[in-house]
Amino acid sequence: MILLSDPVVAAVVLGENGEELVDAREVLRVDERAAEESGRFALLRRGVIERLLKAQAELPDGLRLLVIEGYRPYDAQLAIFNGYRDQLRSRYPHWPDERVHVETTKFVSPVEVAPHSTGGAVDLTLCDADGNELDMGTAVDATPDDSDNACFTAAPNISAEAAANRRLLSDALTSAGLINYPTEWWHWSYGERYWSLLTSSPTTLYSPLRL
Repeated sequence: MILLSDPVVAAVVLGENGEELVDAREVLRVDERAAEESGRFALLRRGVIERLLKAQAELPDGLRLLVIEGYRPYDAQLAIFNGYRDQLRSRYPHWPDERVHVETTKFVSPVEVAPHSTGGAVDLTLCDADGNELDMGTAVDATPDDSDNACFTAAPNISAEAAANRRLLSDALTSAGLINYPTEWWHWSYGERYWSLLTSSPTTLYSPLRL
């Protein structure tokens, strides 16, 4: 498993194809739990939107993608990272700083390689036609520490129903060209550093954006 803290991720060369951001609310069901006044949480690169629509078309009748969060600015990313890091430090004061950093990146990316800040990453789940979320084994944004790693995409400690629902989500998104961060079943991306590394792309398609 390659974590976002691994130097090979930061070593990926940045590229930028200039693709615009699109408001996912125009074409997909978007949850409001991460909403903020600017609406930036619902923005994704056009290429990501196109692939999400393709993935949704592969789902069984009656199921939909439910987008939780797309673009995340630098300051918000840093606040989440620091908050979880400090939580781990408080719980495990005997851990050395290096372990705290690595364990933190199982839940949130370091700002220097953050997929969400490019507009190329999305947190999402599955829902029915009425917007009711399917059982995925944990809530979106469950931490590894609090969930006993059940948030890991391939976690064995979830129900058979939840595992089947994760496979549905994974099969649809993978077939559309997105890749998953394996410690977060809900986190998928395209065009940013992690995607570039796993697909052996020479550069990224997207660079971080400051809106």
